[in-house]
Amino acid sequence: MALTAAEVQSAKAREKPYKMADSRGLYLLVQTTGGRLWRFDYRHAGKRKTLALGAFDAVKLADARDLAEDARRKLRAGTDPGVARQKKKSEAARPTAPARKFENVARRWHEARTRGWVEGYSSRVLSRLEDDIFPEFGGRDIAKIGAADVLKALRKIEERGAIETAKRVNHYVRDVFRYARGEGIAKTDPTADLHGALKTPPPKKRRAALKERDLPEFLRQLEGYDGDERTKLAIKLALLTFVRTSELRFARWAEFEGLGGDEALWRIPADRMKMRTEHLVPLTKQAAAVLERLNALQFEGPLVFAAPTKSGVFSENTLIFALYRMGYHTRATVHGFRGTASTILNEAGFNRDWIERQLAHVEGNEVRASYNSAQWLSGRRKMMIWWADHLDQQRVAPIAETATKSDANNVPS
Repeated sequence: MALTAAEVQSAKAREKPYKMADSRGLYLLVQTTGGRLWRFDYRHAGKRKTLALGAFDAVKLADARDLAEDARRKLRAGTDPGVARQKKKSEAARPTAPARKFENVARRWHEARTRGWVEGYSSRVLSRLEDDIFPEFGGRDIAKIGAADVLKALRKIEERGAIETAKRVNHYVRDVFRYARGEGIAKTDPTADLHGALKTPPPKKRRAALKERDLPEFLRQLEGYDGDERTKLAIKLALLTFVRTSELRFARWAEFEGLGGDEALWRIPADRMKMRTEHLVPLTKQAAAVLERLNALQFEGPLVFAAPTKSGVFSENTLIFALYRMGYHTRATVHGFRGTASTILNEAGFNRDWIERQLAHVEGNEVRASYNSAQWLSGRRKMMIWWADHLDQQRVAPIAETATKSDANNVPS
């Protein structure tokens, strides 16, 4: 007759060890010390053997039955469950070959892929793996990592509210497993079993952008910013050039040409651009002045915004927190400067192609896009001069006055 949980719980020690049978070879061995141990007796290759299943304190009755049934399945398959256990313990104790560890595979994958990525994106991918994945299972054999391991790590990201980040990290992990399959060190991709398991990201919010009427107050707040001067100058440069934040943060001094003349230019290489095509930014005298001041403040090195961070430059939050400090939380973002400039320039009547090219938006016609990094450069330079002068005018304009549309007669053709 099978045991009940109450019988197992109330089993008392006697002068000699004794057994309490459950069924089909499973029993509880009660020791003279009061210890209660699960055992499973079986025969394999004509020999009687006993498999230890653990102590009652750690393995309850239902668990012991599951373990015994698992042993019976192995026996039916012709495998000695005791030998299988020893083999598993030996494999677990054997150090994982460095080449098979998830972190090392991921770093090889990253090295292989990073050549085609923008520097800022490449750094961000590796940073997310280092922060959220490597601490969880980076040291384990990649072939022994399951869907539950990956989901556990992703749930921790979700718990801090970073739903979109969890989704992206899952994609990175998926690509690492696919890379490992190509190397022949993993047979499956456990992320394939997570379809539908992650939380759905909320609808994307449009990034806050200043209206033209907001510029006088904002520009004066920026002039009075009492934080780090390099941060203030970075915001100014972003506003004058409306490049993307990552393009700004990773700027190198070698990318700037002719800063002392009328043809000053910022040549951003393709490997730092989101769309992987070289981007030329005409620099006005105002932008050149910002760079001159940055150079005076700059520590030696190739990076304009060098900082003691993982990526070696300002963090993504540096400029955001500066805007918060100025009182523009939810009211403005650095990326939003692009929208502000686009709206004002379009309303001012500038050539739409000049604006889109200055925003580094890729055109649908790939052939056309392949040669136009310098296209409309002359017109774009006139437009950027107008924009910089317009910002100067807005900085001294009355704050209470609602900005009006720009005079079309001042717009260069």
